[in-house]
Amino acid sequence: MTIEEIGSVIKERRQLLGLIQPDLAEMAQISINTLYKIERGEANPSVKVLNKLAEVLGLELSIVVKKLF
Repeated sequence: MTIEEIGSVIKERRQLLGLIQPDLAEMAQISINTLYKIERGEANPSVKVLNKLAEVLGLELSIVVKKLF
């Protein structure tokens, strides 16, 4: 999954839950600028930041073995 795809999933989930960027940023304890850049695919967030967002949005991070074919 690319950073653009991750940002898109976060944005879509935020919108589905009816949250605005400032509220999500506050709830996840990250800056609004960081959230803005993540959603636009312009940031390289740490796992810690992604975990904070996932927790608030009811998502989970996982690592899986890539399918080769």
